[in-house]
Amino acid sequence: MMMKLFTKKTCMDFLRKFVALVFVLAVLQYHQVGARFVVEKNSITVLSPSNLRHQKHDGAIGNFGVPEYGGFMVGTVVYPEKGSSGCEAFEGDKPFKSSNSPRPTVLLVDRGACYFAKKAWNGQQAGAAAVLVADNFEEPLITMDSPEASNDSDGYIDKIGIPSALIKKSFGDSLKEALKNKEDVVIRLDWRESMPHPDGRVEYEFWTNSNDECGVRCDEQMNFVKNFKGHAQILEKGGYTQFTPHYITWYCPQAFTLSSQCKSQCINNGRYCAPDPEQDFGVGYEGKDVVFENLRQLCVHRVANETNRSWVWWDYVTDFHIRCSMKEKKYSKECAEDVMKSLNLPIEEIKKCVGDPSADVENEVLKSEQEHQIGRGSRGDVTILPTLVINNVQYRGKLERTAILKAICAGFKETTDPPICLSGDIETNECTESNGGCWQDIKSNVTACKDTFRGRVCECPIVKGVQYRGDGYTSCTGFGPARCSINNGGCWSDSKDGLTFSACSESKLSGCQCPHGFRGDGQNCEDVDECNGHLACQCDGCSCKNTWGSYECKCKGDHLYIKENDACIERRTSKFGWFLTFLVLAAVAGAGLAGYIFYKYRLRSYMDSEIMAIMSQYMPLDNNNNNDVRSEAEPLRQSSRYGHRFITYQNQKLLQVGVISRSVEFTMTIMLSIIGFVLESYFVEKKGKRFVVLLGLSLVGLSLGAEGIMANIGGTRNIIFIKWAGFVIFLCIMIHLWEQPHES
Repeated sequence: MMMKLFTKKTCMDFLRKFVALVFVLAVLQYHQVGARFVVEKNSITVLSPSNLRHQKHDGAIGNFGVPEYGGFMVGTVVYPEKGSSGCEAFEGDKPFKSSNSPRPTVLLVDRGACYFAKKAWNGQQAGAAAVLVADNFEEPLITMDSPEASNDSDGYIDKIGIPSALIKKSFGDSLKEALKNKEDVVIRLDWRESMPHPDGRVEYEFWTNSNDECGVRCDEQMNFVKNFKGHAQILEKGGYTQFTPHYITWYCPQAFTLSSQCKSQCINNGRYCAPDPEQDFGVGYEGKDVVFENLRQLCVHRVANETNRSWVWWDYVTDFHIRCSMKEKKYSKECAEDVMKSLNLPIEEIKKCVGDPSADVENEVLKSEQEHQIGRGSRGDVTILPTLVINNVQYRGKLERTAILKAICAGFKETTDPPICLSGDIETNECTESNGGCWQDIKSNVTACKDTFRGRVCECPIVKGVQYRGDGYTSCTGFGPARCSINNGGCWSDSKDGLTFSACSESKLSGCQCPHGFRGDGQNCEDVDECNGHLACQCDGCSCKNTWGSYECKCKGDHLYIKENDACIERRTSKFGWFLTFLVLAAVAGAGLAGYIFYKYRLRSYMDSEIMAIMSQYMPLDNNNNNDVRSEAEPLRQSSRYGHRFITYQNQKLLQVGVISRSVEFTMTIMLSIIGFVLESYFVEKKGKRFVVLLGLSLVGLSLGAEGIMANIGGTRNIIFIKWAGFVIFLCIMIHLWEQPHES
């Protein structure tokens, strides 16, 4: 009876495992049909011997160790006489460590007999800086992958810290032949173009999963996320990188969608699946639990990215691993939501993104993930976990923080490296030695050497807003109006006796020119002796004395030297000026007097005619009225009435004339004020404020004095005349003061 039960149980276990095996094989068969694998390569150039010099070859980068992305290595090739396969530890204490040569050692071994990673490990232990594995067949290059964890009993894979590459058989044979002839074989391993670097932002992807029960691989992924989180968030917050997480999924073949294995590992009716965490369908968590959490983590990144907080994904994943571990039986939706709350993530939006995993419909997020698994352009298909893709190229090497940071830094265009990539821990500053061979101005501490992750560039800099121009290697010169503020623009400058002269002019954008009084090329200037060179002070009777940057010239007598004209002039006023003043004064005075006489005559004639007209109207002649008989009292009344009317009318006329005179006077005053304002503005600039103030005070006094005198005399017209006379005097004084003395 016991035998029958045991047999029945054994058969059920065998059947369950057989169905699972068929399911896995079906999935693998689907994904490997038409799969596209890309071999990532680095360049290898032979520098010696001469017959192999400058030959370039490709090497397939090993998917372990630390490739020197963005850099290169020059080393001497060594081929071991014993143990050429590299599968056994080499005898001695680091026999390949270079002691007599300044160059590191590149170990050449043959393919076969053991794993590629084992050869690299033994070479590293023997002191080699890099390992080349020569193929034993002529075939296309393949990627040297690391073995499974079960074959790494010594744990050496994670300890490999040197680069390695697989080379073709023909290239390996040529190197062996040269070494056999006792020639010094020197090669350059170059990874500078192994990583594309098109611009100032690096896009990278990390293909992973949320399963933490898959052994060493899962631990490796989670350790990387924890250790690299700081670097990733700094790069993401600074806008230097764009990170996108991805999760590998498969789908269940149509024939197995109703099977228990498919239902336990898939969601959305078999469309999106993940392997069972424990590889046992009846124990622990199921594959669909992993798919569900993978989808949730994708939505966390999507929702956070919409609010410009994409780096929160790193916090969520690390916190979820700590708080919701499978090992502690907390791997659940409820635990995930608690983590979201602690990170202030919008849970409802994330739920909306996740959708309904039990519905028989496509999930847009997971559908997009399956499409991205297929290789495009230079990137191959993603088939293994973990996989890191940088600038659309799959990373090769161990998943370690510093190694990944180097690879990402290699993806930046030169001179756009973020500060984290220029740390001394991951790169060497080539500008510290001989200034990198670039131009340098030691005096102003300006250099054209700019350190980059890949090396250095010689590029004329921008310093304090001043753009330098040149080739960056032998010369850089300042350009622009501010160039004189830095080391005087590289031009000559000197000070003496409290005076400073410079050959750099801010009015010019470039170049150096010696200032007036100096001669030279602008880099070196010397004083010009104007006296001995007869360049100045050539007037009669002048005495010349040379000074630094200028000269002194004295005229004979009381003459004044005008430097601009190199001439002497008299200090006294010229007679011609007085004559011109008198002539203008006489002309204006005559015109004013004639105008006044004409005005008086016209006014008196007008008044006489008006009076006669009035008298003829109101006081008729006797010969026209002889026939009228008047009484003795009537003429007296009429005469009184007519006289009163005449006086009233005369007063009205005089009032009108006074108003007109005052209006004319007011208008002329306004005009004189405007003219005075214009002349004042002009003379302030030419003669100075003191001159204008004194002149203005004299004119005001003259005007007020004339006003007072004529007020006593009476007559508005006389006041107007005096003001006009004052203005004429003002003009004459102006002409006299402005008139320049003639040259002697």
